[in-house]
Amino acid sequence: MEEIEEGSSNNSIRRVGTGSSDRRWVDGSEVDSETPPFSEIRGRDYSFGNLRRRLMKKPKRADSLDVEAMEIAGSHGHNLKDLSLLGTLGIAFQTLGVVYGDMGTSPLYVFSDVFSKVPIRSEVDVLGALSLVIYTIAVIPLAKYVFVVLKANDNGEGGTFALYSLICRYAKVNKLPNQQPADEQISSFRLKLPTPELERALWIKEALETKGYLKTLLLLLVLMGTSMIIGDGILTPAMSVMSAMSGLQGEVKGFGTNALVMSSIVILVALFSIQRFGTGKVGFLFAPVLALWFFSLGAIGIYNLLKYDFTVIRALNPFYIVLFFNKNSKQAWSALGGCVLCITGAEAMFADLGHFSVRSIQMAFTCVVFPCLLLAYMGQAAYLTKHPEASARIFYDSVPKSLFWPVFVIATLAAMIASQAMISATFSCVKQAMALGCFPRLKIIHTSKKRMGQIYIPVINWFLMIMCILVVSIFRSTTHIANAYGIAEVGVMMVSTVLVTLVMLLIWQTNIFLALCFPLIFGSVETIYLLAVLTKILEGGWVPLVFATFFLTVMYIWNYGSVLKYQSEVRERISMDFMRELGSTLGTIRIPGIGLLYNELVQGIPSIFGQFLLTLPAIHSTIIFVCIKYVPVPVVPQEERFLFRRVCPKDYHMFRCIARYGYKDVRKEDSRVFEQLLIESLEKFLRCEALEDALESTMNDFDPDRDSVASDTYTDDLMAPLIHRAKRSEPEQELDSEALPSSSVGTSMEEDPALEYELAALREATDSGLTYLLAHGDVRAKKNSIFVKKLVINYFYAFLRRNCRAGAANLTVPHMNILQAGMTYMV
Repeated sequence: MEEIEEGSSNNSIRRVGTGSSDRRWVDGSEVDSETPPFSEIRGRDYSFGNLRRRLMKKPKRADSLDVEAMEIAGSHGHNLKDLSLLGTLGIAFQTLGVVYGDMGTSPLYVFSDVFSKVPIRSEVDVLGALSLVIYTIAVIPLAKYVFVVLKANDNGEGGTFALYSLICRYAKVNKLPNQQPADEQISSFRLKLPTPELERALWIKEALETKGYLKTLLLLLVLMGTSMIIGDGILTPAMSVMSAMSGLQGEVKGFGTNALVMSSIVILVALFSIQRFGTGKVGFLFAPVLALWFFSLGAIGIYNLLKYDFTVIRALNPFYIVLFFNKNSKQAWSALGGCVLCITGAEAMFADLGHFSVRSIQMAFTCVVFPCLLLAYMGQAAYLTKHPEASARIFYDSVPKSLFWPVFVIATLAAMIASQAMISATFSCVKQAMALGCFPRLKIIHTSKKRMGQIYIPVINWFLMIMCILVVSIFRSTTHIANAYGIAEVGVMMVSTVLVTLVMLLIWQTNIFLALCFPLIFGSVETIYLLAVLTKILEGGWVPLVFATFFLTVMYIWNYGSVLKYQSEVRERISMDFMRELGSTLGTIRIPGIGLLYNELVQGIPSIFGQFLLTLPAIHSTIIFVCIKYVPVPVVPQEERFLFRRVCPKDYHMFRCIARYGYKDVRKEDSRVFEQLLIESLEKFLRCEALEDALESTMNDFDPDRDSVASDTYTDDLMAPLIHRAKRSEPEQELDSEALPSSSVGTSMEEDPALEYELAALREATDSGLTYLLAHGDVRAKKNSIFVKKLVINYFYAFLRRNCRAGAANLTVPHMNILQAGMTYMV
């Protein structure tokens, strides 16, 4: 059950769709909705419905795919881009605790993993490894993400789904159901089609739109990147916590491998147990702790440089990389798997863009993160030139003895924060996948009323915890976990490289030479790293591949089944000719009340409505078909969220309401507020419709070349057919009511008996209460289908549907007002 925000309580009505006729949804009956303050709505008396529902205690947290009901349009964080320099500095400070936690904790384990593959025999080994780390950070996070990828954002949002939605708006390649041309009128689209002069962009657009296998390949690529991010959510907590706790080995007597594993598991259990309180409560110290951590890294690095060997800055010469490979050959290739760990979490710079701004992320990385990481790695290299035997515990051994315990505490907190960032990112990815129809419905709890991105998914949380405990228990070493860690990270980076290249060719229309340089340079580096980490498949690298394959299979099967189900609903919808034959009574008895029928169709009458007509002895006097749909934009502005349309002639009293949400939108609802807003929206739609009719009648009166309209057009009994409204030209549509004699328009509105009758009927139906008509649609493969399709639809997809969140719980409708009917679709 979705909460539908509608306009303020004043009586002023604005024209909607004042552009060309194409901007008006279907028949021009789009509602203009403005959201009143939450305090005003909460203070109103929702007297309709039965007493039990009015006495229901409002839950503290909404546990569905909901939005903060009264969220003001534009308050989604996208205004951060216009902040002053001081404001940008404040946001940049906050990014330290959210974006850079994973990358900031990499000095705990990078060199220990690298030199577990390559023993230190000379300074060439140390300088070559240091040079590899320096240029890996400079090429991938700095050059690729800071200067290129961050600019490929989707109206301020980042991540693989953001890139996919951006591409979907420039080429019709999405495989999401119920997308309509009216959605392109959302201002968030900012759609500028490629110009005809750019044949290359048009050729790519045409190829993507006409070749079905390219659409499927693009979707699989996006799902693969999302699966890799979820895999990171499993490996990051295990790797970070174990690396931090490993500092106790050698410092505390008797603290061996078993103690390391048990203490890591205890911290992991505690970490996942507090997720239900929300990141807003458990993470208010994130930024200060990470700022202190980066300061410690830089200070310790400078200390080691000055004390041991300042000349390691020679590693800035990339020739040492060549010497490193010449000297160690196969072992150097194996060590690349450890070097890639220095950029773990780089994808978070783009994935978490929606909470910050491009400038803040760029400023934090270039001014704080990058220099502190360089100093940390240089300081460790300087220490290793004098103490090559300390490579296994290089980070803690390089810390001055007097500072060990303070640094250990800060490192443990930083590791937990790094884990928290990836856990939250996993929740966000799963929610986005659910919003775009690529993941089974799960229970989502919104833990904050102020920040829409703070969510908690219990099933995913406990799944991640169990997987983390298994990974720690099985591998029992950060070295083995590191072998698995690199594959997931490089896989996500390669997916983003492909998608950004497509954005450059299709949308930015970049010069072909520059566009191909991007995948050639960065893709080559990432391919080299991928080949290096793939050699570790038998040593633990199979773990992220198994996780990614599992989630990829689940997401694709769910999307495939959902699309087939929607296509079946479109194919079997009830024809308008049949509805006209039934008449306004719908072949049954119409009793006072409002029936809300939830379905996925944006046009036509769903076949499940016929089931209700056959099984119920009577049907409600007012029927509203409610369609909740997600569009490939991050956020739908409140004033553009809802579309209304009349279904059948006026005397049928049937309407359609479509609520559009972006993949970043968060919804929070209360059944009483939802009902009140829905009724207000419908009333405003009826007034808007009557106003347009009155305006058109006035226009006809002003036109001497047209016949005058009779004054008795409207009838009291509402049995006349729907008044035909011809399309108007653009100049006519641009006319506002203020351009016409207000007295004539106002008189037409006041003396409109049809409008008054319909409003009175709506109020009577409202007083009788609302009933939620839910459809339970089952999908089965036809007998002549191939075996693979039968297996996927009849077993895998059916299993996911049975075990995912049911419609009533997912929509959070009051259970005492539900009527549910089932239907099986053969696909």
